[in-house]
This record gives sequence, structure tokens and C-alpha cells, in this order.
Amino acid sequence: MSTTNRPLRSEQWFGAQGRNGFIHRSWMRNQGFADDVFDGRPVIGIATTWSELTPCNAHLRDLAESVKRGVWESGGLPLEFPAMSLGEPLMRPTTMLYRNLLAMELEESVRANPLDGVVLLSGCDKTTPGLLMGAASVDLPTLMITGGPMLNGKFRGQDIGSGTVVWRFTEEMRAGRMTAADCSEAEVGMSRSRGHCMTMGTASTMACVTEALGVQLPGAAAVPAVDSRRYALAQAAGRRIITMVEQDQRLSTVLTREAFENAIRVNAAIGGSTNAVVHLLAIAGRLGVPLSLEDFDTLTAEVPMLVNLMPSGKYLMEDFAYAGGVPVVMNEIAPLLHLDHVTVSGQSVADNISGAQCWNRDVIGTLDEPFQPAGSGTVVLRGSLAPSGAVLKVSAASPHLLKHTGPALVFDRIEDYVAAADDPELDVTPDTVIVVRNAGPRGYPGFPEVGNVPMPRRLLADGITDMVRISDARMSGTGYGTCVLHVAPEASVGGPLALVRTGDLVRVDVPTRRLDLLVDDATLTQRRAAWQPPARTADRGWARLYTEHVLQADQGADLDFLVGGSGSAVPRHSH
Repeated sequence: MSTTNRPLRSEQWFGAQGRNGFIHRSWMRNQGFADDVFDGRPVIGIATTWSELTPCNAHLRDLAESVKRGVWESGGLPLEFPAMSLGEPLMRPTTMLYRNLLAMELEESVRANPLDGVVLLSGCDKTTPGLLMGAASVDLPTLMITGGPMLNGKFRGQDIGSGTVVWRFTEEMRAGRMTAADCSEAEVGMSRSRGHCMTMGTASTMACVTEALGVQLPGAAAVPAVDSRRYALAQAAGRRIITMVEQDQRLSTVLTREAFENAIRVNAAIGGSTNAVVHLLAIAGRLGVPLSLEDFDTLTAEVPMLVNLMPSGKYLMEDFAYAGGVPVVMNEIAPLLHLDHVTVSGQSVADNISGAQCWNRDVIGTLDEPFQPAGSGTVVLRGSLAPSGAVLKVSAASPHLLKHTGPALVFDRIEDYVAAADDPELDVTPDTVIVVRNAGPRGYPGFPEVGNVPMPRRLLADGITDMVRISDARMSGTGYGTCVLHVAPEASVGGPLALVRTGDLVRVDVPTRRLDLLVDDATLTQRRAAWQPPARTADRGWARLYTEHVLQADQGADLDFLVGGSGSAVPRHSH
């Protein structure tokens, strides 16, 4: 029975008298619930993105059972329900097209049902931000448990990381240095347990970021999916959500400006994915927290990269967990964090990380002896080619290309470039700047992870493994290379990227944070007058709604009418 001094939302369903109460309780009884589960105790929704179409999340039903144990033993009623599952390995054209749909579905499901608190179960890249966005717009007591990374991949006596070796080995095969049989052998050994990518890709990044935000229990981000400790943490989450409901600790009290600043700095310290930028902007937008693209550069100027994980380093999430995980990283950069911020644990950041010890300094460095110096994370570039900004991950780039001027080689579609990349006669040199456009939120549609385009085969054959690549697309967090991403405004809405022509000089200057098209204004004016927007490819359903309302990358690529929230007021009765 509830120990709160205020009425719970669920009482308007299960505590109702007359016809509506009869309906709400009687149909629930067909699941075999005892009479006393309707006695006014907190009802906890367990939102799971389980799906066999999402390999990273295929174990979440088991995790949900552990959450239920914690809820039951703390006097609550746990009710598991599905949320749209977004699996990177299979979904086309891109899961990012559906992140906002998941957020909208979760928001409406939570608000429409008799829930007093929510535990979110996620794993694969977009399920974590999608669930958080939706939950933020309802603003109930909310706690997240991510599904955990896979165990380290294995190939011929060495550890291999999901995603990162896909890009590297397939390029080696294109260059003739690996065979199809070699890649097949690596394929079998890469994903050898339950869980999401074990590199510091977007799934691992968002797991760590949610812990840094304070919406995941301390230490939960890095524990492998198959480790029994993850299920113990899930049980603890079930217990904790009851206390959060009793104390009315809503999501908005956790996701403050200070929480986002902590998360941005932790993302820099772990060498996290550039995708964290667009997701954190969108989550903040749901809460009305002021956050801008520029924050991801200015807030990280003093933050070195401490974590030696692929794609920027050599270790994997399993090693990170055993070294101490996110609490150790936060403890190391404690002088740069808001330590008084109160998290879903009910304690402050200072309490959460107190006593955290590192057990492997080769995996997690210190402020005095970091893996890479300050400024190695995501930087924001602006200039005539990206007036609203673009991002680049310094640790994934080649140092000699961080200041570079070269002639553009322009492609309107990623498919056109992929077809040309294997042409041995392609007119390209190491100085060439590959430009791929119309791959932004509206242009694709959906903002796909195609920004780390493959290298031209003729350069690979000469031993050249990197060059400057610019697009309005995203890049997998497991990817690497000197890739300028999220160029805004995107080409399909008339951003300057739409006006670039093959042969134009493009200048990238990371130290000064500039990205410029070196073409005179008169020429650009002529080109703009002749420019026509590409034909719309989405003429019905969600894709049409998305393309008509999606915001640009620098605003988080949410839908314009979903920014903010509608709260948790109980809707009008249904019968």
C-alpha cells in the first residue's frame, strides 16, 4: 500500500468506484493478480525495447524480470509493456528516422496508462535517447537500466570490437589485404554474447552518458550484459523506483542543466560518440533545459580523454567495466563536475563516486596522465560551409588532416559515392575532400550513419587510410576517420553544402574551429539562384510527418511539435 502523502495517478484507475473501477480492475484480474495489488500501492511501468529484430536488446525480457523482483519486494505492482525497438544492425533506412517515433509512442503510452513511475530498459543506440525523450515529456519518477555491452570479440588471439573492426576489416578486404574467408571468421567471433556493441560506440556512449546524467544507477553502464551483477542492478532499480515515487523524485529534478554539463564532460573523458551531441540536445529540448551545440565544445575545453577504448584506443567495454567504469572516470574529473547534483540513486554525484578506484590504469588514465590531451573529443566547427555548425571527433581523426585545404569531390547521394569509390580511375588524391550531401535529417530522410564513407580503393591500394570527408550525415560511434559530420543547415533545405561543386576548395581548420568553402560570394549567389530542392521521397505515413517537422542537427533533430512536454495529468476516462 502506498506510503506517500499524496494520491497516486494509478488510484484514478484501480481505486475508482463504479463502472470505471470495475472495468479497470476486472480485466487486469485475468492475469491472476491477487486482490491486494489494487490496494493503492505504486504501479511501476517497465518499458522494454525487447525484440529479436534488435539483437542488442534481445535479452531485455530477462532483465525486466529482475526489475519486477525489486518492485514486488518493495511493495509495488510492476507492469511490463513494449516500446518500439530500434535495432541498428537491421533497420533501414536508419533507426534515427524512428527515434522520435519511439519517443512519441513512449510518451503517449506512459501518460495514457495507470503508471506512477517508470523503469526504462534500453540498449541499442536510439532506444536509450528515444525512451528518455518520451519519458522527459511526461515527467514521472523515472529510472533507466541499459542492457549492457557484449563480451569482448575474439579473432585469432586478439580482441576485436563491434563496428570498429567491421569498418577496418572490410576496407582491408577491399584493398586486397584480407580475404572474404578472413572476414567471415572475424564475423563469427565478434558478437559472441548478449548485449550491445562493446566498443565505445553510440550504445556504450549513451549508456555511460545516462549514468553521468544521473538517470542510471552508479556503475550500471559498463557491466557486461551477461554478468550477474547487471541483473542485481536491475533488481536494485526495481526497489529504488518505489522510493522515487514515494518521494516524487521526477525526471525533471534529475535532468537539470548541471546534469547535462556533467554528461557532456564525461562524454569527452570517455571518448564518446558524436551522436551523443544530437541526442542530448533533443533530451534537453523536452525538458526546457537550455543547451546549445556550442556547449559541447566550450564545456570540454579542459577535459582530457581518459579512456583507452576502441575506436580511439585499444580496449573494450568489458575491460572498462573491470577497470572501474564510469564512477572512476567521474572521480578522476571530479574538479570539473557538479558534485552536488542529486541522481536517481537519491544521493549526490559526490556520494556516488566516493571511493571509486581504478583497477587498470592502461584502460582509464588520470587528469595528470590522460590517454589523450584535452581537446581530443568532439569539437564544433562553424564557417561559410556550416553556419549552424558541424562536429568532428578529434580522437578519431588523423592529426595531419586537422588543418587541411583541398579540392572537393562532390556526390549528391551516398549510393553514387559508394559506386564510384571502387573505380580505379576515380579522380582523387590524398588531398581531395570528399563531400556527400542530402543525407541529413530531411534529405535522406532520417539522418543516417553514412558520414564515415569508405575510402577510395585506389588510395587504399597505395596505403592511404584516411582523408577529409564532409557530410550532413552522422557517423557510427564505432567509426573513425577525419569525418566532418552533422553539417547544418543540411543540403536538402538549402544549406551551403548544397552549393559546393567538384573542384571548389574547402578548408578545415580544427584549431580555429572553422569549416569554409573558398568560393566568392558572387559565384555562390548565382548558384543559389539556380538551386532547386531535391524532390521529396516521403509522401505518406511517419516518413512524411518526419520530413515536414524535423529540426536540424544543431537543434537535436527532434520534431518541432514534440519539443517540450505535456506532463502526466490523468486523461479523461475511457468508458
